[in-house]
Amino acid sequence: MATVDRWLLPDGIEEVLPPQAASIETTRRHMLDLFQQWGYEYVVTPHIEFLESLLTGTGQDLDLRTFKVTDPGSGRQMGFRADITPQVARLDAHSLRREGPVRLCYAGSVVHALPRALSTSRSPIQLGAEVYGDASNAADIEVISLMLECLAQAKVPNVHIDLGHVGIYRGLAQAAGLSSTIEQQLFDALQRKANCEIQELTASLNGDYAHMFNALSTLCGGQEVLAQAKAVFAHAPASVRAALNDLEQIAETLSQRFPSLPMYFDLGELRGYHYHTGVVFAAFVLGQGGAIAQGGRYDDIGAVFGRARPATGFSTDLKSLVTLGQMEVAQYPASIWAPASSDNELWQAISALRAQGHRVVQALPEQTQESAAAVGCDRILVFKNNQWLVETLS
Repeated sequence: MATVDRWLLPDGIEEVLPPQAASIETTRRHMLDLFQQWGYEYVVTPHIEFLESLLTGTGQDLDLRTFKVTDPGSGRQMGFRADITPQVARLDAHSLRREGPVRLCYAGSVVHALPRALSTSRSPIQLGAEVYGDASNAADIEVISLMLECLAQAKVPNVHIDLGHVGIYRGLAQAAGLSSTIEQQLFDALQRKANCEIQELTASLNGDYAHMFNALSTLCGGQEVLAQAKAVFAHAPASVRAALNDLEQIAETLSQRFPSLPMYFDLGELRGYHYHTGVVFAAFVLGQGGAIAQGGRYDDIGAVFGRARPATGFSTDLKSLVTLGQMEVAQYPASIWAPASSDNELWQAISALRAQGHRVVQALPEQTQESAAAVGCDRILVFKNNQWLVETLS
């Protein structure tokens, strides 16, 4: 019989040991406090639920990343959440059913059947914030600003942001009358910047549309790209020009709020095209191939839950924030060592110190004073003059 190394974990699944676990938890609390300061309310969603609810409106990508099981009670398929955003959308549409804008935030573990990339974790801790019920650019600007503030609070260095708008390509595809097959093929070619394929796929289109589709793969760079795009799309459908104007307004406000922030625009980047409906954005840092935070607008996702609502938001991985950030995270404070004893007066002294906020570690029967330093203790409780007193540990 083969020997099984029972301590091995699946690829991409990791455990978090002290003190990193303390750093992650401290950062989580810090970020949720930040969200609360911006007016966001914390929600907790289930780790597992029925599949048709979990995957509604999210596209094939999330379907492939979702672990699926059969519920023994109902016989229905269930899934372990791979993304918390659709759950929060359901919560807003069905459970809360408030009128007007609603700001919600969350922090929780998710699990991926397939990793986003070879080197990424399959068990990230997703942290995010969403705004429901407001279709204005102001809501997009707010969530992008909050994302940047989140990264700044974590002291993640060298952040730059990518901005795009899926409404530009979607508006062109609809106006040009592309079949679903050609639309998908052209979408794939744009993501690969395959200019020869783009030219072949658009060769039979009206000259103006062919020119605009081919320009999409080249409209990438700094803020000058927006001026170039206005010229390219001067005669585009109104929906395309409106999307470009939205992107321009968002970029202008972000430039004022974060004057030193590098911004990159790629109008052919269609991240989350089958899920997002408007502006899309992602934050990157030097030396990291993938985005460390991302988001965008995903209007009407709540329609399948009985209430279509405008929505925009962002998410990040809490583990990545701790790994990449330079925030000084408070570890356990210097602690007090208490001897192993069932003395009731000692117990009262320990309880009083803990009530005052001190960390007190009481020895177990086999532990000696030599163990104190190993668990972070720099003081000790000693019995003197008929009372328990705190002294410096020598």
